[in-house]
Amino acid sequence: MKNLGQTAFDPETYLATAGLGRKIVRLMEGQVFFSQGSRCDSIFYLQMGRAKLTVVSSAGKEATITVFTGGDFIGDACIAAVAGPHLATATAVTACIALEVEREEMIRVLHEQSAFSDLFIAALLIRSMRTQADLIDQLFNSSEKRLARVLLLMAEFGKPGEVVDEKTLIPPITQQALAEMVGTTRSRVSLFMNRFRKLGYIEYKERIYVHKALLNVILHDQISGANFQNASLLDKGRDESEVARHRAKSLRAIQHP
Repeated sequence: MKNLGQTAFDPETYLATAGLGRKIVRLMEGQVFFSQGSRCDSIFYLQMGRAKLTVVSSAGKEATITVFTGGDFIGDACIAAVAGPHLATATAVTACIALEVEREEMIRVLHEQSAFSDLFIAALLIRSMRTQADLIDQLFNSSEKRLARVLLLMAEFGKPGEVVDEKTLIPPITQQALAEMVGTTRSRVSLFMNRFRKLGYIEYKERIYVHKALLNVILHDQISGANFQNASLLDKGRDESEVARHRAKSLRAIQHP
């Protein structure tokens, strides 16, 4: 029989408040949640803000693996059977508020509370799908489309009060930070941002407004009818040699079937 005096467990309340084995932490832009190689002893639930996960190779080259937004778990590999060191660095892109949960407490609540386990598993599945999309993005898309995808990810999770008509105000971020997240140079980001602005995809002066519908056309290649002409404008920046290679390949296929 259930204890009538016992309050039902609420995962949302748990993730919103401090308690035994968990605390609220606040990070400013540029501060780290954890560093690559550091001990994996806690997991973070991002309540507010944006963060990124980066890895540095032995040669010193840095790459951004993924972007975190409100509602994401950061450092979830810590709950593995044998917790090793962090394989990447999690850094606040904007001011962040997060719940830091000790590894032992996280394992306990996962075992004892099925509602929390369901929420956590759903979050992991969403993360897995996003990671797969990130990989496809890196393998097949140009840096221009990768930038568009990063902007969309940041805009999709904007606060309701920041939405004006069909555009979303994203958190303050520099072109250099965007370049590092995309894996290109700041000058290229500047070029693409100006192009997006001319096409009406974004507006920016001190802050960036993103028109999500148009960015979705870029990211998901949902090109048809009138959209085709606008999308084709984005391809005009391709290197002429790339076009020449494609034409040569097509000619060889015709000549030597």
